[in-house]
Amino acid sequence: MELTPEELAFIHDSGTIDFITRARSALFDYVRQSKEVVVGLILSGRYVLGYIKQENFHHLEEALGTAFVSSVPLVLGLLDRPSLEAAGISQVHSQPYLNLKGRGVLIGILDTGIDYTQDVFRYEDGSSKIQYIYDQTAEGPPPEGFLLGREYSKADIDAALAAQDPYTVVPQRDEDGHGTFLASMAAGRETPDFAGAAPDSEIVAVKLRKARPFYRQRFCVPEDQEHAYESSAVMLGVEYILRKARDLDRPVVICIALGSNSGSHDGRSVFEEYLSGISIQRGVCLCAAAGNEAEARHHTGGVLEPGEKPGKVDLKVGEDAGDVYIAVWNTVADRISVSVRSPSGELVGRVPAKPGIGPAADVKLVLEAARVQVEYHFPVEGSGGQLTIIRILGATPGVWTIQLHGDILLNGSYQVWLPMTGFVSPSVEFLAATPDYTVTCPASALGIICCGAYDSANKSLYAKGSRGPAWDGRILPDMVAPGVGVRGIYPQGPGLMSGTSAAAAVLAGTCALLLQWGVREGNDPSMGTYQIRAYLIRGCLRRADMEYPNNQWGYGAIQLMQTFHLMREL
Repeated sequence: MELTPEELAFIHDSGTIDFITRARSALFDYVRQSKEVVVGLILSGRYVLGYIKQENFHHLEEALGTAFVSSVPLVLGLLDRPSLEAAGISQVHSQPYLNLKGRGVLIGILDTGIDYTQDVFRYEDGSSKIQYIYDQTAEGPPPEGFLLGREYSKADIDAALAAQDPYTVVPQRDEDGHGTFLASMAAGRETPDFAGAAPDSEIVAVKLRKARPFYRQRFCVPEDQEHAYESSAVMLGVEYILRKARDLDRPVVICIALGSNSGSHDGRSVFEEYLSGISIQRGVCLCAAAGNEAEARHHTGGVLEPGEKPGKVDLKVGEDAGDVYIAVWNTVADRISVSVRSPSGELVGRVPAKPGIGPAADVKLVLEAARVQVEYHFPVEGSGGQLTIIRILGATPGVWTIQLHGDILLNGSYQVWLPMTGFVSPSVEFLAATPDYTVTCPASALGIICCGAYDSANKSLYAKGSRGPAWDGRILPDMVAPGVGVRGIYPQGPGLMSGTSAAAAVLAGTCALLLQWGVREGNDPSMGTYQIRAYLIRGCLRRADMEYPNNQWGYGAIQLMQTFHLMREL
């Protein structure tokens, strides 16, 4: 759609924020009547990327109603900081009749950027194996059909590599190194001492824009957390990668190694629904890291019984914890209200559960230098459930108690999450924490391949790796890949990484090999995420003393060579 210069200026204004919602008449009526919103893009024909001044943000809740919660972008963070042989990838590389190395397949990396000067991203003649870089942080001109950021083509990158100072031609850098490392593991060119999982595949890299201060404040993101990104930026990045894959007529694997604890963990948010729709496309495979939250003590849950005492959630807070964000979710059949007791015993009494614009309660404590805010949102679009947000601003040390009161109880189950590691002080944890239900969003989306991690050296599970199930009962992760001490390339040189991000990159390269075999070589032309997931599940290594699937290992550890052996036997 064509935007006027005034609308473009509105979008680029520092006081403007974005939101994503399903396309519906109520939104467009609001746009026509209020003139407060500019519609920027329509993603996948169903999802509106809109822009609004942050001082008018509260008007969205009134205009969108039950769609409001899903329309607020989540704030996501990075999921971490002899693997190919264990996964059966090296064997597939060298098998003469297969000889699969990802030729003709794209791998899309949405992360901190990419150090395009590294040798593993260059062919023997010095040219780049990176087809495009979309830098959302740079000044334009933006890619065709997009409103923000700057695009660099392979021709631009090759020109930069030929220049004495590459960064005068293509100034995009990866200041962190996380994106560079993942790209090298998934698609790094084969050299005498290194090879990515799909060394002949090519890359489309997206450097994600950092989250706006408005959303950082809303989700109580600590000031020293540098790597916070909005789900809307991820969705734009996915849309960009898909368009480039279509332009180049290539199958593509998209690797998402970011996550958030702020969603409903049931696959029904706008963000997750968008990715689920992508996952059914031919020639497209989506995989995501499960997260590293099993040992973080950031989840708890329980069941409220009618007529019983209120449920109790105890939260331990250490010194200098700052602001704390707590999300309580319950099912469509129930309605709950909350009260909050501070470490000194001061009580914020039961706050009636009434949805509305802004906090239902905003209380400055008398005996402590803390403030308590309570928000209710129900019914939440998608699940119909209830979200209760509690913010403790300037939380004082000690044990805080949240009491859950059953106003209406039929099911009674509830789940409570703190933000994921790095987005809340390490001194904050639930006293009765559980490692279950810790798979982060968007890995909880329906259709996407959710990847956990294990140690290929000793065949043990990566202890920090997030565990299922999803809140709707689905077993997660789908499978595990090598994710402990995995070798890759940082901007400063070779190094190691452990976590589900590393495992997801190994999985992404594995999926690229299957797309080469299936789509490029015509063995399964309709192949996409669902087919790849099925092929990999069949080939997973499973222990005789364990029942599968389970919420730690999924269906087992990926073993690509075994996948092909089982195909031969069918």
